[in-house]
Amino acid sequence: MKKVLFFVSIAVLLVSCKDSGTTRVSATGSIYECLVVMPSSPLTQGELNLVRETEEARPTGSAYDEPVQNTYDLVRLTLEAPMPCLPQIEPYFKLTQVPAGAFDNILKPTRNILLVDIDPTRFTQVKAKTSFDVWSHPQAVYRIQAPDQAAFVDFWLHNGEAVREWFVRQELNRQLSFYRYSTNQDGRQALHEDLNCDLWVPEDFMLIDRLTLAGGTKVVWFCNNKGPMRKDLVVYSYPYTDANAFTLAKLNKTRDEVLGQFISGSVAGSYMGTEYKVFPPQLSYSKPLSIMDSVHSGHTTIYEVRGLWKLYNGEAMGGPYVSLTRLDEEGQRVVTAETFLFAPGQKKRTALRQSEAILYSLSFHY
Repeated sequence: MKKVLFFVSIAVLLVSCKDSGTTRVSATGSIYECLVVMPSSPLTQGELNLVRETEEARPTGSAYDEPVQNTYDLVRLTLEAPMPCLPQIEPYFKLTQVPAGAFDNILKPTRNILLVDIDPTRFTQVKAKTSFDVWSHPQAVYRIQAPDQAAFVDFWLHNGEAVREWFVRQELNRQLSFYRYSTNQDGRQALHEDLNCDLWVPEDFMLIDRLTLAGGTKVVWFCNNKGPMRKDLVVYSYPYTDANAFTLAKLNKTRDEVLGQFISGSVAGSYMGTEYKVFPPQLSYSKPLSIMDSVHSGHTTIYEVRGLWKLYNGEAMGGPYVSLTRLDEEGQRVVTAETFLFAPGQKKRTALRQSEAILYSLSFHY
């Protein structure tokens, strides 16, 4: 019996890797954690000056507020920078650092790994390479090889944020893959009937309402209200009649007009709106996650807005939100999928990212 239990436990831990024909253990570590394998070498005065010049040109600082003195500090400055538009400081990633000599078999299965190798005897120029499932599954590994420290510093100052974004997208992809086979079929049917679109709404999100607002805007609303945190998903569409439909000002105005009509608090006359004073909303441009490339053909422009919402004329309520907006060219309409959280006193980064991944599954039916 003991032997049977032993073999069963091993079978559970091992994950098949079809591409290589080998097996991989399950990745260790929590989501949005990253292991950094690199030296902590002091920066020269010239390198420190470059870091200061780069930081002065950036609009935001870092959650890592210690003075930058060595190469690992430089990495922390980027990977531990605060996520924008959260009501409290929370870093993009939680980091752990070890030198190359301590990177043993216990650490190799970590889900996210940044490997920095600086060696003038082996490298003549900076090279960067990404790999998947090297020692475990699911695993993302980003390798940087540099001939000297100055070359690495220059690379990181120009590409560090892109490295961070790469790790973020790997986590979003993993989360979206998880949702793919466990969705709310009734909710997806409602989206198909009302908005002619699809979204991989998880099973634990309940369909709250289906609305048609003034001006013909259609809305489908979902909610997951469990424990101390509430997560909402709202999808709405409206005709594409304005060439400026995707400017930040227009997206903000439309959001306030749409959500303010049907989301309110317990106080009569209260309504949801966008917070513009503390952390003004930020617009950026994204692209489909790799898992959705076959759906979107990899060419779709996604307009991403991050911000804070608040309740006007009512209780002291608010939280973070993320919206993704796309143009449906065939239907000549604009479609927005948004998630927002209400979780007073709770950390919100991971929960927001988990809901954000759902938004990337938006697709149109014709």
